[in-house]
Amino acid sequence: MFTNLEKCPRNLLICEKSSFLNEKSRHATHVAKHFFNYKVSVLIPECGIIPSGLRSVVSSFSKYYLLKNLPVYKLLEEEFLEKVVKKGCLYALSYKTRIDQDNTFALLPTGQVILSVDKDTYEELGLEGKASQYNHRQPMRYVVTIDLTDKSMAAGGKRYKRVMWALQEKVQLTSDFLLARYSTGGDGEDLLQSFFSQYSSKELKPSISSQTFKNLLCPSLDPTDLRGDTRSCDPQQFLEWLGAVTMDISCNNEAASFVSAYCCPEPQSSVSQALLCTTTGLLLPEDIHSLLEELRRYFDEPRFTSWLSVTVHGFADSPVSWGGTEHGFHKGGENFYTFVLFKNQDYWLHMATGANDGCPP
Repeated sequence: MFTNLEKCPRNLLICEKSSFLNEKSRHATHVAKHFFNYKVSVLIPECGIIPSGLRSVVSSFSKYYLLKNLPVYKLLEEEFLEKVVKKGCLYALSYKTRIDQDNTFALLPTGQVILSVDKDTYEELGLEGKASQYNHRQPMRYVVTIDLTDKSMAAGGKRYKRVMWALQEKVQLTSDFLLARYSTGGDGEDLLQSFFSQYSSKELKPSISSQTFKNLLCPSLDPTDLRGDTRSCDPQQFLEWLGAVTMDISCNNEAASFVSAYCCPEPQSSVSQALLCTTTGLLLPEDIHSLLEELRRYFDEPRFTSWLSVTVHGFADSPVSWGGTEHGFHKGGENFYTFVLFKNQDYWLHMATGANDGCPP
């Protein structure tokens, strides 16, 4: 009767190994295409305090804004398109909207607006879209993609006017938004503030926390053994252990513990201490790439550890995961990736999604 409850939802884990020194390494592309990130966690064995370089990088992460009751059409207005959107590096995501129940929106830095809407809203809008690939027997959700870089969406054109009419007159879609723009200087932030000054907004900075573990059992990792055949545990075991450590779950399988019977996978070794540094907020791929480069430099000096890890979690209710790939929630909405960096500049990359997601790139 309850056999379906025992079935675990499908999940997908893609693993690859390479070197940062390899000209064909795709690490930068994987980071850049995962647009909407809310948490990044760095675990460094044999480290007790946040290294100054790491603290400097995470402290300089881009600020972002929470805008209240912003109409979606404001993201498509002519002046905003020309002065902000078309210059790139702009990220906007509807806030506290549930991808499997509510209308959810996103503006990608590549210039596409994604509207993931229910059937009634889709029919009222009258815009061309496609049925969500995560519907049940009958389509109940639809995805509308508006490519602002397409010539047909030139301001003042027929299609542009049609889209603006649908979003302004037919169904004025409104939501709270998280919005950020990666800026290397200039008036980028001033432009954002001036365009949305009439709306209630709040400027936010990513929050940083850290935790030090003592006498932690860690898996022994060999950069040549990604599959865990002989000298390392397999990727699933490693990610399970990493999740347990991040959640501060004991990995010692102590007889007196009635909370957790979990134990660190073999082969293993004990480290005297380990640092977990976590940053949360709307985290931009450009900032995460800077973090990755700083962590590579961590091994420029002699260290007691041969590896460290950095895990990046995407928003569970984002309408996309990697690039424009449709994302759904199902039972967890997970979409994340983990880099394991080794002192010889080799790395492992684990990319994971849940049941309602396409294959990571």
